[in-house]
Amino acid sequence: MRTTSSTIRTRRTTGGTTGRSTRAVTALAAGALAFSLTACGGGDGDGDGKESARPGGGKETAASVTLPKLDGASLEVAAVWTGTEQANFKKVLAEFEKRTGAKVTFVPAQDPIINFLGSKIAGGQPPDIAMLPQPGAIKQAVDKGWAKPLGAEALKELGENYSQGWQDIGKVGGKQYGVYYKAANKSLIWYNARVFENAGAQEPKTWDELLTTAQTVYDSGVTPFSVGGAEGWTLTDWFENVYLSQAGPEKYDQLARHEIKWTDPSVKEALTTLAEIWGKKDYLAGGPRGALQTEFPASVTQTFTGGDQPKAGMVYEGDFVQVNIGETEAKVGTDAKVFPFPAVGDTAPVVSGGDAAVILEDSKAAQALATFLASPDAATIQAKLGGYLSPNKNVDTSAYPNDVQRKIAEALIAAGDDFRFDMSDQAPQAFGGTPGKGEWKALQDFLKNPKDVAGTQRKLEADAAAAYGG
Repeated sequence: MRTTSSTIRTRRTTGGTTGRSTRAVTALAAGALAFSLTACGGGDGDGDGKESARPGGGKETAASVTLPKLDGASLEVAAVWTGTEQANFKKVLAEFEKRTGAKVTFVPAQDPIINFLGSKIAGGQPPDIAMLPQPGAIKQAVDKGWAKPLGAEALKELGENYSQGWQDIGKVGGKQYGVYYKAANKSLIWYNARVFENAGAQEPKTWDELLTTAQTVYDSGVTPFSVGGAEGWTLTDWFENVYLSQAGPEKYDQLARHEIKWTDPSVKEALTTLAEIWGKKDYLAGGPRGALQTEFPASVTQTFTGGDQPKAGMVYEGDFVQVNIGETEAKVGTDAKVFPFPAVGDTAPVVSGGDAAVILEDSKAAQALATFLASPDAATIQAKLGGYLSPNKNVDTSAYPNDVQRKIAEALIAAGDDFRFDMSDQAPQAFGGTPGKGEWKALQDFLKNPKDVAGTQRKLEADAAAAYGG
């Protein structure tokens, strides 16, 4: 899941948010998130997803968006989502079918989705809409002539429901191609509340405190961290949070655009900091080898199963972790709790991500679905089901099924245009979004050998230079 992951882009889109955020605003957003998460309790809310979702998240109300009648029309929507996430999105598509009479088929895609789409287009069977998890992928789709601009109705919904920053990251060459239907707050660490209680561990606010908490959990007999290293994107998210907090927003933007090299001292400092956790094999469930064999979903579920002896006490990733927690008996807010990624430098990081709907086969039906996905109506359906976060500012936060998710959503909307998008998602896909290659592979190799900071930097820079064109 590239939102996935977290899961705020620049170079790969025109009119992005680069340079908007300031250190002060980032600190404010992080502070608000910290307050929100520590203040909220647990338990599921009243949203069960069974009612027709509408703005406000409660009982059915009048639709906020008017859709055309599309009897006889058929659409295909491609995305890399699997499991619960896919099932929940299909409920959104079912509501569109109910309102319009169109038939919508979900097409499971493989990562990287651009390669998947290329094969479908070459075979003359492109999906009508693709959910693209990287701004870089949107630009590639435009550059290849695949993507079609959004029409007037979709643009109207975007203008009414999204901050300018979230609109801008869906633009290429000044034209709007993407509807960011799904967002992610990728600056969160989830923990097993029973493990922390048994260990006497505290929620950390700084990196040094995180190391102390990890040692406390380890001393209690539980491995501190679960890492889904089999999927390289999780490792890029670790790096981005450390780098943003330690090097600051300006350097983050420069590295995202490859205006500074990966051999820069700031990258060395971030990798050296990461090695304070990744370099301690007893801190990782299964050690580095085990982490590299652990898929992301398992990295979550093994943290919240096993009673007093789970495989790990903490797992890092975005708000979407709740989908996988839901596959266990743990309850978010009571058994499974969360704290913001600790400050490594002056302020805690706030990294986001998202998935955008992009039209590949232009039609009245495709434009209508894009319009629906830009409305509060569509987002409210999936918000009720959990494990989902919308950048749509007109989704009533009461739609989210628990206090933790509500507070995360409120913090995202409160940030407005001031966020940093996932760095690897801003990069060309060959570097930042391809399994077994580029940044994903380099950081997997670094997890295997965290002492090789210089070698990792050289590999990252070589791959980046090739992908960015020098």
